[in-house]
Amino acid sequence: MTDRAATGRAATSAELLPFDPSEPLPALRRELATGPEGLSAREAARRLAVHGTNEVRRKARSSFARELVGQLVHPLALLLWAAAALAFVADLAVLGWAILAVIAVNAAFALLQERQAERAVETLARYLPEHALVVRDGEPLTVEVRDLVPGDVIVLAEGDKVPADARVTEGGVEVDLSMLTGESVPAERMAAAGLLGAPLLEEPNLVFSGTTCIEGQARAVVFATGHHTELGRIAALSQRTRREPSPLERQVKKVAWLIAGVATAMGVVFLVVGVAVGLPVTDSLMFAIGLLVANVPEGLLPTITLALAVGVRALARRGALVKRLSAVETLGSTSVICTDKTGTLTRNRMRLRAVWAVDHGEETGPWTQELVRAAALCTTVTRQADGELSGDPTEAALVAGAADHGAPVDLGRRDAGRRALFRFDPRLRLMTVVQDDDRAPGRTRIVVKGAPETVLTRLLPGADVDGARAAAEGLARRGMRVLAVAVRDVEPGSEPPSRRQDAESGLTLLGLVGLYDPPRPEVAEAVRRCHEAGVRVHVVTGDNGATAATVAREVGIGVPRLEVVPASESLGDDELDRLLTGDDAEIVFARSSPETKLKVADALRAHGRIVAMTGDGVNDAPALHRAHIGVAMGRSGTDVAREAAAMVLTDDDFATIVTAVESGRRVYDNVRKFIVYIFAHATPEIVPFLVFALSAGAVPLPLTVLQILAIDLGTETLPALALGRERSEPGIMQRPPRPRHQGVISRDMLVRSWGYLGLVSAALVMAGFFYVLWRAGWQPGDPTGTGSPLHDAYVTATTATFAGIVTCQVGTAFAARTDHAALRDIGVFSNRLLLAGIAFELAFTAALVYAPPLQDLFGTAALPLDVVLLVATFPVLVWGTDELRRARRRRQRTSSVGGS
Repeated sequence: MTDRAATGRAATSAELLPFDPSEPLPALRRELATGPEGLSAREAARRLAVHGTNEVRRKARSSFARELVGQLVHPLALLLWAAAALAFVADLAVLGWAILAVIAVNAAFALLQERQAERAVETLARYLPEHALVVRDGEPLTVEVRDLVPGDVIVLAEGDKVPADARVTEGGVEVDLSMLTGESVPAERMAAAGLLGAPLLEEPNLVFSGTTCIEGQARAVVFATGHHTELGRIAALSQRTRREPSPLERQVKKVAWLIAGVATAMGVVFLVVGVAVGLPVTDSLMFAIGLLVANVPEGLLPTITLALAVGVRALARRGALVKRLSAVETLGSTSVICTDKTGTLTRNRMRLRAVWAVDHGEETGPWTQELVRAAALCTTVTRQADGELSGDPTEAALVAGAADHGAPVDLGRRDAGRRALFRFDPRLRLMTVVQDDDRAPGRTRIVVKGAPETVLTRLLPGADVDGARAAAEGLARRGMRVLAVAVRDVEPGSEPPSRRQDAESGLTLLGLVGLYDPPRPEVAEAVRRCHEAGVRVHVVTGDNGATAATVAREVGIGVPRLEVVPASESLGDDELDRLLTGDDAEIVFARSSPETKLKVADALRAHGRIVAMTGDGVNDAPALHRAHIGVAMGRSGTDVAREAAAMVLTDDDFATIVTAVESGRRVYDNVRKFIVYIFAHATPEIVPFLVFALSAGAVPLPLTVLQILAIDLGTETLPALALGRERSEPGIMQRPPRPRHQGVISRDMLVRSWGYLGLVSAALVMAGFFYVLWRAGWQPGDPTGTGSPLHDAYVTATTATFAGIVTCQVGTAFAARTDHAALRDIGVFSNRLLLAGIAFELAFTAALVYAPPLQDLFGTAALPLDVVLLVATFPVLVWGTDELRRARRRRQRTSSVGGS
């Protein structure tokens, strides 16, 4: 066991690797059986056969047939199968084939979603370069990356992508690890001893596949390839995490089973009752089939799909691409957002935030301009044709900061006046230039910038080192990256120093610069809206705690209290549970690993939270896939994150998440409105048969089977679909997230549908039925069959019942548009699709009532004017009674709030 393992640190991927990269270099080389000259070509070929190719592999796909069967036996699919079968039994073949087409489209769409994780894993391979420079048989050789093996010695230079996980053995490089760690500041990797107890990603001598070398040169020995690399481990995590059904998907299953049970029971009961009261068996069977078909919500899936699609289109216009429709609703039920810092809360752009000058502190003046100009001269960034700076983000921040302080640097003149350049050395943590001063002809100045602790050791004797060190610590506590800038003038007429150690000594400190990755300006308002909506925001980042906490406080995260976990990777499950189930504090999880993000997501899920996880790096992919809703950055994000996520913010705007939350809540509300609408019509369809059954046939059937089918399959569909287009009700973002256990169908919804809207509609349509019969002189028990004197009146009466139900549907549609608010608050005519749907159902009803061919088919008759005027009042009566009920409930709620 190595000393490092003996320290008892938490198990990381180091313990799972075939070779331990934390060993002393001689021991690692012995274990890898390699040396500075690399492997022989023959040995490399042998190891390739043993270890396999350096590729991210994916698991074998599951059986297509099994996945297809799984989709076809979904509860809603089974319900649709039953509806199709009943449609064929009722000799409605066109409807039957249409329902089968809906089943096929739904199954195909679901199957496409199952491939998301596999695409995410495949995309990981794009982060590996195609070729690498490797030392074989003592000679540099370019080989395909897939042919690298443990023990290979690779050569890294500025701009290279690291082809495999490796230990630096010579030189040093600055590496962009943001895709793995989330930190925007490049990391220094050099041939040096390791840090006792440090996680692999923080080891100063390790580089990882897929990351990019920004500066420097180095040689490194490969210790892990393929699925043993950090990328491979993340790919394995992505494959092990399965996407669970969204809350809406689970609720739809429950609704499907409920409706199936109710419809089946209703059909059986009415079949038995019909036969018991003397109705012919054939008629009873047809009526039972009609009730079954009437209660099967053929429009449920299309309506939900339309409601989600509307949300998708709205979000696309606001900068979000939703890859899975149910993700829109899931965002609406989100109670916790776990967000990355870099590129999500911040712009992923370093900015010059503070300047501290010797003898002047943070006061501004000519000394400030001298300091920032000197720092900008000690850079190598270039300016592109479009004016954008290209190069190291820290140096770009220095050049931009100098211009902001009134001391711009002409990059062309900078390069023309440069006498010598000593590039940034990650071991020394210094960069130095020897520069002709264009503002003082004849003067040549050495400018050094770097880590304060390094620069301060190279000052002239007598410098106030303690004061500068205290100032550097103060800037660091404010979440800034601090650089010290020092200078030395070259004696006139003398040659500039040719050796680095000669240039970087005897310096005079000009001061310190503090660099900061600023928050996006719109994030603070977005966080405030999250809090208003009852959504907590946690920061889960690979950055250090001080920096992340500073950004969190600036954007308003941590109201009323912010708790910072500086080393979240070492968090145990008990401590994590305590943090997440405690008071209403928001948390910064700093120095997090991919496993940490997964642990946080799993812990929140275990405690009943609906979790949205944002991120942009490869390291975020498993957590994005595991969370209820993964949100990836589109511009700054990696392909891996975009593939793993359910939603991509194309503008990288955190505020779009809040828009998505509102859209998701609206979608859920609209699904419930649709359910209220379809449930409400069941009562006026059932009551006529109950009247017939309870009167033992003394009252003839007020409705025929074909008329029921015409209502449910003809007049109802378009208005139901239109309810999926409703706008948000006022105050939708001032209410807390709905409880996880809340069903899409509630007791209040059933009372409203069957009790208020349904009973009012049933009373009205029965009144219309009896009005026509009594006007014709009918008395209970009088014959109304074919050939009887009252037969024409009976046909007209059933037509009045049919038309009455349709007009009651119109009133129900307007009533269902709001759950709490008054209709005027959302606009009576704001839903144009609903108006078009109502126009269609009225025209369809008129055709059935007045067109002779349809009269013969559906058993209808032309309605006289007085009956038309009577049923024309039904929409207003249905909507009006519900509007009064909602007004009374609003007054009760207001009085209860005022009393409390």
